[in-house]
Amino acid sequence: MTATNDALRLTAPDGATATLSLHGAHLLSWTPAGAPEQLYLSPRSEFAPGQAIRGGVPVCFPQFSGRGPLPKHGFARTQPWELVSQEQGRDDALAVLRLRDGDATRAIWPHAFELELSVRVGGRTLDIELACENTGDTPLQFTTALHTYLRVADLDAVSVEGLAGLRYFDQVKQAEALQRMDLLLTGEKGVLDLDRIYFGVKERPLLVTEDRRQVVVRQQGFEDAVVWNPGPERCAGLADMPPEGWSEMLCVEAACIGRPVELQAGESWVGRQSLQLA
Repeated sequence: MTATNDALRLTAPDGATATLSLHGAHLLSWTPAGAPEQLYLSPRSEFAPGQAIRGGVPVCFPQFSGRGPLPKHGFARTQPWELVSQEQGRDDALAVLRLRDGDATRAIWPHAFELELSVRVGGRTLDIELACENTGDTPLQFTTALHTYLRVADLDAVSVEGLAGLRYFDQVKQAEALQRMDLLLTGEKGVLDLDRIYFGVKERPLLVTEDRRQVVVRQQGFEDAVVWNPGPERCAGLADMPPEGWSEMLCVEAACIGRPVELQAGESWVGRQSLQLA
């Protein structure tokens, strides 16, 4: 692993790599062994203090989206994190980053906490683990997500499998619905501008397929999952995305939204998302 002032590059013995920014503990890149880049990172991202990075894997905490009084997606993705440890093992490389409460966070969210993000890369697998400890003496609750942007070549050729029977909230239509089919065709007519929170996903695996490429998405500790693509019209209004950026990405996010995580003083929570290129 190599480190710069703001970024860490993890390199596993087999050549798999991941790049992490200390700004927001933001995962910027994942290249499995013998494979190309798997994450989408907008070329228009500003990489400026206090600004969120567009693409990769943002950490949404302690609020998902605008579902609450805090800034959209909370503050973790715009705060500077500290590097706790970095190592290369026999089969993988690992980095652990930490964020603690401070004046800036307590000004808008009056709780004592410690977040740790662990990223492990090796072979054709990427593991991202988010842990939160309530270090204060009063209860706290939060919603959270790992806002993973998967890179795609042709959105029309992408499907997501494994959601059948789940209830979801459509944030575009502002209505609840039931996913009746196992296969979600992300580029089909009428599905563009896709913004859905699927409840009760828990540990069922999701399979994202594009032609012969398949990414298996697994999660633990996260109850829900989000599938998101802004579509052409909404993407055109995003200053940090190129107009065609929507056609090159699909977000599949491990999340806790429907039922906020509640921690008593001294309690901890852990959630993990694992991506495997099949």
